[in-house]
Amino acid sequence: MNTIQQTVYQAFGLRIQSEISLPELQQVNDTIDSIDVTIRFGDLSKWEHVVNARETNFSIQLAGFMFRMPDTATFCISEGEQIVIDPLPGVSEDKIRLFVLGTCMGVLLMQRNRFPLHGSALLIEGKAYAFVGQSGAGKSTLAATFVKAGYPLLSDDVIPIAYKDGIPLVYPTYPQQKLWQESLDHFGMSSNSYSALHDEYDKFAIPVGDKFHNEPVPLAGVFELAKTEDPYASIRKLERLERVHILLAHTYRSAVIPRLDLKQQHFSMVAALAGELEAYQIHRSTTTFTAPEIVEKVLSLIRSNRYSNS
Repeated sequence: MNTIQQTVYQAFGLRIQSEISLPELQQVNDTIDSIDVTIRFGDLSKWEHVVNARETNFSIQLAGFMFRMPDTATFCISEGEQIVIDPLPGVSEDKIRLFVLGTCMGVLLMQRNRFPLHGSALLIEGKAYAFVGQSGAGKSTLAATFVKAGYPLLSDDVIPIAYKDGIPLVYPTYPQQKLWQESLDHFGMSSNSYSALHDEYDKFAIPVGDKFHNEPVPLAGVFELAKTEDPYASIRKLERLERVHILLAHTYRSAVIPRLDLKQQHFSMVAALAGELEAYQIHRSTTTFTAPEIVEKVLSLIRSNRYSNS
Protein backbone atom coordinates (compact mmCIF):
# COMPACT_ATOMS: atom_id res chain seq x y z
CA MET A 1 0.00 0.00 0.00
CA ASN A 2 1.26 3.43 -0.87
CA THR A 3 1.57 5.85 2.02
CA ILE A 4 2.21 9.55 2.13
CA GLN A 5 4.31 11.73 4.35
CA GLN A 6 2.71 12.38 7.72
CA THR A 7 0.14 15.17 7.60
CA VAL A 8 -1.50 17.08 10.44
CA TYR A 9 -5.27 17.56 10.46
CA GLN A 10 -7.83 19.26 12.68
CA ALA A 11 -11.01 17.29 13.44
CA PHE A 12 -13.09 16.08 16.39
CA GLY A 13 -11.55 18.91 18.43
CA LEU A 14 -8.14 17.24 18.04
CA ARG A 15 -4.86 17.72 16.19
CA ILE A 16 -4.30 14.47 14.29
CA GLN A 17 -1.01 13.43 12.69
CA SER A 18 -1.59 10.67 10.16
CA GLU A 19 0.40 8.41 7.86
CA ILE A 20 -2.75 7.60 5.92
CA SER A 21 -4.20 10.38 3.79
CA LEU A 22 -7.45 11.79 5.24
CA PRO A 23 -8.62 14.17 2.51
CA GLU A 24 -11.98 14.68 4.23
CA LEU A 25 -10.29 16.49 7.13
CA GLN A 26 -8.97 20.03 7.31
CA GLN A 27 -5.18 20.22 7.13
CA VAL A 28 -3.32 22.51 9.52
CA ASN A 29 0.25 23.71 9.80
CA ASP A 30 1.38 22.68 13.23
CA THR A 31 4.35 21.46 15.21
CA ILE A 32 4.61 17.96 16.63
CA ASP A 33 4.39 19.39 20.16
CA SER A 34 0.69 20.13 19.70
CA ILE A 35 -0.33 16.70 18.34
CA ASP A 36 -3.18 15.01 20.24
CA VAL A 37 -3.51 11.82 18.15
CA THR A 38 -1.24 9.87 15.84
CA ILE A 39 -2.48 7.46 13.17
CA ARG A 40 0.10 5.10 11.70
CA PHE A 41 0.58 1.77 9.99
CA GLY A 42 2.05 -1.04 12.08
CA ASP A 43 2.41 -4.79 12.47
CA LEU A 44 -0.31 -6.21 14.76
CA SER A 45 0.15 -9.82 13.69
CA LYS A 46 1.29 -10.92 17.17
CA TRP A 47 -2.25 -10.23 18.40
CA GLU A 48 -4.05 -11.80 15.45
CA HIS A 49 -4.68 -15.21 17.02
CA VAL A 50 -6.19 -13.59 20.14
CA VAL A 51 -8.43 -11.20 18.21
CA ASN A 52 -9.61 -13.95 15.86
CA ALA A 53 -10.47 -16.19 18.82
CA ARG A 54 -12.98 -13.69 20.20
CA GLU A 55 -16.73 -14.12 19.67
CA THR A 56 -16.93 -10.49 18.47
CA ASN A 57 -14.55 -8.28 16.51
CA PHE A 58 -13.72 -6.23 19.61
CA SER A 59 -11.00 -7.13 22.11
CA ILE A 60 -9.00 -5.44 24.87
CA GLN A 61 -5.31 -6.35 24.82
CA LEU A 62 -2.16 -4.91 26.38
CA ALA A 63 -1.60 -2.94 23.20
CA GLY A 64 -5.03 -1.29 23.47
CA PHE A 65 -8.55 -1.74 22.15
CA MET A 66 -8.35 -3.94 19.05
CA PHE A 67 -10.73 -5.04 16.35
CA ARG A 68 -10.43 -6.77 13.00
CA MET A 69 -12.57 -6.05 9.97
CA PRO A 70 -12.68 -8.95 7.48
CA ASP A 71 -11.02 -8.17 4.15
CA THR A 72 -9.83 -4.82 5.49
CA ALA A 73 -7.44 -4.50 8.46
CA THR A 74 -6.75 -4.96 12.13
CA PHE A 75 -6.96 -1.75 14.16
CA CYS A 76 -5.60 -0.87 17.59
CA ILE A 77 -6.67 2.24 19.52
CA SER A 78 -4.70 3.05 22.66
CA GLU A 79 -5.09 5.60 25.47
CA GLY A 80 -7.02 8.05 23.33
CA GLU A 81 -3.77 9.00 21.62
CA GLN A 82 -2.93 6.50 18.90
CA ILE A 83 -4.53 4.44 16.14
CA VAL A 84 -2.44 1.68 14.55
CA ILE A 85 -3.58 0.11 11.28
CA ASP A 86 -2.40 -3.28 10.03
CA PRO A 87 -3.99 -3.55 6.57
CA LEU A 88 -4.55 -6.69 4.55
CA PRO A 89 -2.75 -6.84 1.18
CA GLY A 90 -4.46 -4.95 -1.60
CA VAL A 91 -7.13 -3.25 0.51
CA SER A 92 -7.94 0.30 -0.58
CA GLU A 93 -7.27 3.30 1.63
CA ASP A 94 -10.85 4.43 0.97
CA LYS A 95 -12.13 1.37 2.79
CA ILE A 96 -9.65 1.78 5.65
CA ARG A 97 -10.64 5.43 6.13
CA LEU A 98 -14.27 4.43 6.73
CA PHE A 99 -13.19 2.58 9.87
CA VAL A 100 -10.52 5.08 10.94
CA LEU A 101 -12.97 7.99 10.87
CA GLY A 102 -15.83 5.85 12.20
CA THR A 103 -15.28 3.08 14.74
CA CYS A 104 -11.65 4.01 15.54
CA MET A 105 -12.47 7.64 16.27
CA GLY A 106 -15.56 6.64 18.24
CA VAL A 107 -13.48 4.43 20.52
CA LEU A 108 -10.70 7.01 20.78
CA LEU A 109 -13.19 9.71 21.81
CA MET A 110 -14.53 7.44 24.54
CA GLN A 111 -10.99 6.83 25.77
CA ARG A 112 -10.61 10.62 26.00
CA ASN A 113 -13.84 10.96 28.02
CA ARG A 114 -15.74 12.48 25.12
CA PHE A 115 -19.27 11.28 24.46
CA PRO A 116 -19.89 10.31 20.81
CA LEU A 117 -23.47 10.45 19.59
CA HIS A 118 -24.44 8.80 16.30
CA GLY A 119 -26.09 11.36 14.08
CA SER A 120 -25.70 14.79 12.54
CA ALA A 121 -25.15 18.11 14.31
CA LEU A 122 -25.83 21.60 13.00
CA LEU A 123 -25.40 25.19 14.10
CA ILE A 124 -28.87 26.71 14.50
CA GLU A 125 -29.49 30.11 16.06
CA GLY A 126 -26.01 30.10 17.60
CA LYS A 127 -26.34 26.68 19.30
CA ALA A 128 -25.62 23.08 18.36
CA TYR A 129 -28.51 20.69 17.79
CA ALA A 130 -28.03 16.95 17.31
CA PHE A 131 -30.26 14.82 15.10
CA VAL A 132 -30.15 11.11 15.92
CA GLY A 133 -32.05 8.00 14.87
CA GLN A 134 -31.75 4.43 13.71
CA SER A 135 -30.02 3.62 10.43
CA GLY A 136 -32.22 4.83 7.59
CA ALA A 137 -34.17 7.27 9.77
CA GLY A 138 -33.06 10.19 7.60
CA LYS A 139 -30.48 11.96 9.79
CA SER A 140 -28.09 12.94 7.01
CA THR A 141 -30.91 13.83 4.60
CA LEU A 142 -32.43 16.18 7.15
CA ALA A 143 -29.00 17.67 7.90
CA ALA A 144 -28.45 18.24 4.18
CA THR A 145 -31.78 20.08 4.03
CA PHE A 146 -30.66 22.35 6.87
CA VAL A 147 -27.32 22.97 5.15
CA LYS A 148 -29.11 23.90 1.92
CA ALA A 149 -31.19 26.35 3.97
CA GLY A 150 -27.99 28.02 5.17
CA TYR A 151 -27.38 26.34 8.54
CA PRO A 152 -23.74 25.21 8.94
CA LEU A 153 -22.82 21.58 9.53
CA LEU A 154 -20.85 20.63 12.65
CA SER A 155 -20.72 16.88 12.22
CA ASP A 156 -22.16 13.98 10.27
CA ASP A 157 -22.07 10.40 11.63
CA VAL A 158 -19.98 10.89 14.82
CA ILE A 159 -20.91 13.82 17.10
CA PRO A 160 -18.20 14.41 19.76
CA ILE A 161 -19.55 15.96 22.98
CA ALA A 162 -17.49 17.00 26.00
CA TYR A 163 -18.01 19.26 28.98
CA LYS A 164 -15.91 22.41 29.34
CA ASP A 165 -16.46 24.76 32.27
CA GLY A 166 -19.69 22.91 33.01
CA ILE A 167 -21.10 23.38 29.50
CA PRO A 168 -21.60 20.49 27.04
CA LEU A 169 -19.91 21.38 23.75
CA VAL A 170 -20.17 19.77 20.32
CA TYR A 171 -16.77 19.60 18.64
CA PRO A 172 -16.83 19.84 14.84
CA THR A 173 -15.56 16.90 12.82
CA TYR A 174 -15.03 17.64 9.12
CA PRO A 175 -16.87 19.38 6.23
CA GLN A 176 -18.46 16.39 4.58
CA GLN A 177 -21.78 14.58 4.60
CA LYS A 178 -22.62 11.01 3.65
CA LEU A 179 -25.77 10.65 1.55
CA TRP A 180 -27.45 7.64 0.00
CA GLN A 181 -28.43 7.65 -3.67
CA GLU A 182 -32.08 8.07 -2.65
CA SER A 183 -31.23 11.32 -0.86
CA LEU A 184 -29.31 12.63 -3.86
CA ASP A 185 -32.36 11.91 -6.00
CA HIS A 186 -34.57 13.96 -3.64
CA PHE A 187 -32.22 16.93 -4.00
CA GLY A 188 -31.83 16.56 -7.76
CA MET A 189 -28.09 15.85 -7.36
CA SER A 190 -26.18 13.53 -9.70
CA SER A 191 -24.00 10.88 -8.08
CA ASN A 192 -21.57 11.34 -10.99
CA SER A 193 -20.44 14.56 -9.32
CA TYR A 194 -19.39 12.86 -6.08
CA SER A 195 -17.14 10.07 -4.85
CA ALA A 196 -18.62 6.87 -3.48
CA LEU A 197 -17.49 6.20 0.07
CA HIS A 198 -16.45 2.75 -1.04
CA ASP A 199 -17.17 0.45 -3.97
CA GLU A 200 -19.43 -1.71 -1.81
CA TYR A 201 -21.66 1.19 -0.69
CA ASP A 202 -24.34 3.12 -2.53
CA LYS A 203 -23.42 6.10 -0.36
CA PHE A 204 -21.56 9.21 -1.42
CA ALA A 205 -19.25 11.79 0.12
CA ILE A 206 -20.74 15.27 -0.23
CA PRO A 207 -18.40 18.18 0.64
CA VAL A 208 -20.16 21.13 2.29
CA GLY A 209 -17.37 23.64 1.68
CA ASP A 210 -17.85 26.89 3.59
CA LYS A 211 -21.14 25.65 5.06
CA PHE A 212 -19.15 24.14 7.90
CA HIS A 213 -18.61 25.60 11.37
CA ASN A 214 -15.18 24.67 12.71
CA GLU A 215 -15.42 25.90 16.31
CA PRO A 216 -16.94 24.11 19.33
CA VAL A 217 -20.54 25.13 20.08
CA PRO A 218 -22.72 24.57 23.18
CA LEU A 219 -25.20 21.73 22.72
CA ALA A 220 -28.75 22.98 23.22
CA GLY A 221 -30.94 20.07 22.16
CA VAL A 222 -31.38 16.65 20.62
CA PHE A 223 -33.97 15.51 18.08
CA GLU A 224 -34.65 11.81 17.48
CA LEU A 225 -36.03 10.88 14.07
CA ALA A 226 -38.59 8.08 13.97
CA LYS A 227 -40.38 6.84 10.87
CA THR A 228 -44.14 6.84 10.42
CA GLU A 229 -46.50 6.05 7.55
CA ASP A 230 -48.40 9.29 8.12
CA PRO A 231 -47.98 11.69 5.17
CA TYR A 232 -47.01 14.58 7.43
CA ALA A 233 -44.36 15.34 10.04
CA SER A 234 -44.90 15.96 13.74
CA ILE A 235 -42.72 16.71 16.78
CA ARG A 236 -43.30 15.87 20.44
CA LYS A 237 -41.28 16.81 23.49
CA LEU A 238 -39.56 14.01 25.41
CA GLU A 239 -39.58 13.63 29.17
CA ARG A 240 -36.37 13.13 31.12
CA LEU A 241 -36.45 9.32 31.19
CA GLU A 242 -37.10 9.30 27.46
CA ARG A 243 -34.14 11.64 26.98
CA VAL A 244 -31.93 9.21 28.90
CA HIS A 245 -33.16 6.38 26.68
CA ILE A 246 -32.43 8.10 23.36
CA LEU A 247 -28.96 9.25 24.48
CA LEU A 248 -28.12 5.69 25.51
CA ALA A 249 -29.68 4.20 22.37
CA HIS A 250 -27.85 6.55 20.00
CA THR A 251 -24.40 6.53 21.52
CA TYR A 252 -21.95 5.78 18.72
CA ARG A 253 -20.66 2.18 18.94
CA SER A 254 -22.28 1.74 22.35
CA ALA A 255 -21.50 -1.99 22.31
CA VAL A 256 -17.84 -1.28 23.09
CA ILE A 257 -18.55 0.75 26.26
CA PRO A 258 -18.59 -2.27 28.65
CA ARG A 259 -15.35 -3.57 27.11
CA LEU A 260 -13.73 -0.19 27.77
CA ASP A 261 -14.99 -0.31 31.38
CA LEU A 262 -16.81 2.98 30.84
CA LYS A 263 -20.41 2.04 31.72
CA GLN A 264 -20.59 4.20 34.85
CA GLN A 265 -18.81 7.13 33.26
CA HIS A 266 -21.03 6.92 30.19
CA PHE A 267 -24.26 6.73 32.18
CA SER A 268 -23.22 9.68 34.36
CA MET A 269 -22.71 11.85 31.30
CA VAL A 270 -25.99 10.69 29.75
CA ALA A 271 -27.86 11.48 32.96
CA ALA A 272 -26.28 14.93 33.14
CA LEU A 273 -27.14 15.71 29.51
CA ALA A 274 -30.69 14.43 29.92
CA GLY A 275 -31.16 16.73 32.89
CA GLU A 276 -30.22 19.93 31.10
CA LEU A 277 -31.00 19.50 27.39
CA GLU A 278 -34.27 19.82 25.54
CA ALA A 279 -35.08 16.70 23.53
CA TYR A 280 -37.78 15.89 21.01
CA GLN A 281 -38.93 13.07 18.79
CA ILE A 282 -39.67 13.85 15.15
CA HIS A 283 -42.09 11.58 13.30
CA ARG A 284 -41.13 11.73 9.64
CA SER A 285 -43.11 10.18 6.83
CA THR A 286 -41.89 7.14 4.91
CA THR A 287 -44.36 7.86 2.11
CA THR A 288 -43.68 11.57 1.52
CA PHE A 289 -40.45 13.62 1.43
CA THR A 290 -41.05 15.77 4.52
CA ALA A 291 -37.53 17.07 5.22
CA PRO A 292 -38.33 20.71 4.24
CA GLU A 293 -41.47 20.58 6.42
CA ILE A 294 -39.44 19.20 9.34
CA VAL A 295 -36.85 21.97 8.97
CA GLU A 296 -39.58 24.61 9.28
CA LYS A 297 -41.12 22.90 12.31
CA VAL A 298 -37.75 22.54 14.05
CA LEU A 299 -36.78 26.16 13.39
CA SER A 300 -40.15 27.37 14.66
CA LEU A 301 -39.76 25.29 17.82
CA ILE A 302 -36.20 26.49 18.50
CA ARG A 303 -37.14 30.13 17.96
CA SER A 304 -40.21 29.75 20.16
CA ASN A 305 -38.08 28.26 22.96
CA ARG A 306 -35.54 31.07 22.66
CA TYR A 307 -38.30 33.67 22.90
CA SER A 308 -39.96 32.03 25.89
CA ASN A 309 -36.61 31.66 27.71
CA SER A 310 -35.44 35.21 27.06
